[in-house]
Amino acid sequence: MATQPAQAAESPNAAAIEELRTLLGDRLSTSAAVREQHGKDESFHEAVPPDAVAFAESTEEVSEIVKICARHKTPIIPYGTGTSLEGHVAALRGGVSIDVTGMDQVLKVSIEDMDCTVQPGVTRKQLNEYLRDTGLFFPIDPGADASLGGMTATRASGTNAVRYGTMRENVLALTVVLPDGRIIKTSKRARKSSAGYDLTRLFVGSEGTLGVICDITLRLYGIPEAISSAVCSFPDLESAVNAVILTIQSGIPIARIELADDVQMDAINKYSGLDFPVTSTLFLEFHGSEQGVQEQVESVGTIVEGFGGSDFQWATRTEDRNKLWQARHDAAYACKALRPGAEIWATDVCVPISRLAECITETKRDIEESGLIAPIVGHVGDGNFHLVFLTDPNDPDENARAQALNERMVMRALAMDGTCTGEHGIGYGKMDFLISELGEAVSVMRTIKKAIDPDNIMNPGKIVRV
Repeated sequence: MATQPAQAAESPNAAAIEELRTLLGDRLSTSAAVREQHGKDESFHEAVPPDAVAFAESTEEVSEIVKICARHKTPIIPYGTGTSLEGHVAALRGGVSIDVTGMDQVLKVSIEDMDCTVQPGVTRKQLNEYLRDTGLFFPIDPGADASLGGMTATRASGTNAVRYGTMRENVLALTVVLPDGRIIKTSKRARKSSAGYDLTRLFVGSEGTLGVICDITLRLYGIPEAISSAVCSFPDLESAVNAVILTIQSGIPIARIELADDVQMDAINKYSGLDFPVTSTLFLEFHGSEQGVQEQVESVGTIVEGFGGSDFQWATRTEDRNKLWQARHDAAYACKALRPGAEIWATDVCVPISRLAECITETKRDIEESGLIAPIVGHVGDGNFHLVFLTDPNDPDENARAQALNERMVMRALAMDGTCTGEHGIGYGKMDFLISELGEAVSVMRTIKKAIDPDNIMNPGKIVRV
């Protein structure tokens, strides 16, 4: 990988970078293209490149990189696949991006215990391909083929969370390099423990602000005997959401239940070459035994019918299910195709399931009154939904309206005892909303941050201000 020593020398972090060059050789890059790539995620936030990118290949090497940066008080930004959505990888104060994509080994699979240990650069699709012949799978599916280290750091969830939970429920233990270079293990592999502070949960969702995650022990699940997916159309958004609420309240163990409004369905049809009705739509999936899936289908069918749902389209073959869910996962790209040249701004909130219909319908009305294009899509089985704003980056008025609409949506969710982000995280894009949501609790987070990272070198400028 090409380097540019002259450019690095201009950086206030030049001394650390030269030490890292000695350690890593050509796996330390200061080229403009590599730096730019590592300063940008998939959000609308402006790219802020680091001064250098270090390509690590082991936990011990991460430790040595961190020790060098710590001596020089050089900021560190962990980097996986760059699919985060709130500016998580932007190098707001310069420094070194530690790219862990080379740490991509599945270290251990325990079929009897139904768990595995992986390095942080392993992606979710890579893991499930590795597990294919074991009868096990890892269910957390945020859409993007994200790295498991990044998914852990951002407490990711996705379409399967309504049945299988989020990364918080599925991470059993971590190996983490702390800001001074120490390597710690947060837990053993036991399924439960009362031993001391729950450090595993502290680092899950810490967004790289407390340490670099270097391996992850994950809970696995048996591949269901039967899987069936369906798409169902509704006369309006409120009917679709109310069908979701009653399904969850009825205790039906549905695996996925996703919502797309009429604007999103129009985008999906055009982008993925499908012909679903352009109206509020639910994507559903059922897991279990043949008999269990049939019972779930019948129960949900009765609920859906009561809310005017119709036109069930089923997909039971693997290739048909994959096509259906790929169309759902491509929703953001489908949105972008609705308005070529527009900038995508994805944002999310989450509310208690009982307030979901109210929150979504008020937000839909707000979008229509704003004159903006902002399709709604969401993991509504757990109260989480997203807007994808399509704005002209050169139109200040349009961007101001989008900012105002986003703020109203977040404050609406908070007023309903919800959260400013169900799964995107805080990064630096939602720091002020975190204060509105949790108040004085943010000062406790700041105290923890200062205790673990007194020099504020770990992904500074994210989650809390120090």
